[in-house]
Amino acid sequence: MKRIVVLGSTGSIGTQTLDVARRHADKLEVVALAAGTRAEELLAQAREFGVHHLAVGDGRLAGEPVADELAAQARGGAQPATDAPSSLAEAVARRSAAGEGSLGFGAQAVADLVRLPEADIVVNALVGAAGLRASYETLRAGKVLALANKESLVVGGDLIMPLAAQVDAQRRAAGTAPAAGPAGALMPIDSEHGAIYQCLLGEDAREVARLWVTASGGPFRGRTRGELAHITPAQALAHPTWNMGAKISIDSSTLMNKGLEVIEAHHLFAMPYDRISVVVQPQSAIHSMVEYSDGSVKAHLGTTDMRIPIQFALSYPERWDAPVEPLDFTKLGSLEFAAPDTDTFRCLALARAAGERGGTLPCAMNAANEVAVAAFLAEEGTYLGIAACVEAVMDAHDVQPVESLEQLEAVDAWARMKAREWIAGR
Repeated sequence: MKRIVVLGSTGSIGTQTLDVARRHADKLEVVALAAGTRAEELLAQAREFGVHHLAVGDGRLAGEPVADELAAQARGGAQPATDAPSSLAEAVARRSAAGEGSLGFGAQAVADLVRLPEADIVVNALVGAAGLRASYETLRAGKVLALANKESLVVGGDLIMPLAAQVDAQRRAAGTAPAAGPAGALMPIDSEHGAIYQCLLGEDAREVARLWVTASGGPFRGRTRGELAHITPAQALAHPTWNMGAKISIDSSTLMNKGLEVIEAHHLFAMPYDRISVVVQPQSAIHSMVEYSDGSVKAHLGTTDMRIPIQFALSYPERWDAPVEPLDFTKLGSLEFAAPDTDTFRCLALARAAGERGGTLPCAMNAANEVAVAAFLAEEGTYLGIAACVEAVMDAHDVQPVESLEQLEAVDAWARMKAREWIAGR
């Protein structure tokens, strides 16, 4: 039985992770859940899975009525008649001190869940740069990190990957790593990186010539910059093949998502940028490919459903029964390939440039993008303005080597301020 913590449990990846846990209740036990703002949904999940360690990222919800219901869930049932606690908060505090249950509010409470002694795997499905500290603390605690938060590696890859290597070494020394293949301290929950991970299994990394990261092309594939000038949020959210959250859907439409994935691939697989290529594959049937020195190419194909990479990240090194209907190749039809249009979709080129420069520039780039995307979704900025804002902040940033989480948090705050100033000045 693997015991999992799900951070971001009410989002797209989180709910699909819980579906995998529901389907494999004999193999997975959910021991803690965290959500950003959807406290009612978190409570329903906690009740279904019998979870008593809970956290809500939005500290303002601590005073809301749902907080009492969450506290009751964390309390885990009635207390003995003698020495009964005077309040739900006291009951939760007692159970937390005894290691029996907990409820917290705020970013630190979310990060605290990763250190639970009963947790084996932490699924980090938090959105945005907020997930970096949770990833860092997960690996510092020696837990397996199942990573769906792109920013952890985009912003903090220089800090995260050395920690992952340490946990891999600890797992091998303790005999908890698989007998063959990667030790599995960091498992990517991403169709592209999960595909590359699997294509590399059993291979000599020295014989890899190129990583091919596939892209659907998003809803605006083939359009010109002029045609993108008046795009609305509703249009940008209509992804042709994947069902995702709002932020990642916008990133997919601008191809920023592919740029972030290139940076992730660089860190995950220790691959130089000149050997990582992006190819548009509109059917999203090929999730990524690895090209080897002898000219052979291994491709990972499958149904466009995120539960497949989620389940593999949790089941590794085993493979469990498929969570979805398998891909029917007799009905697939043709497979198309094309080069990405980086002149029209400039975010891909900007992200790659940030990755190649390295240091704190990816952090500044990512923060500016988060602000610009949020402004676009709120109809306070334009679609083409997303790339323009990112470029302006990158140009203004004084790049430094990555040294600490605190440094990256300061760069993140600076870049957000600059991005807001740029948007306000348009």
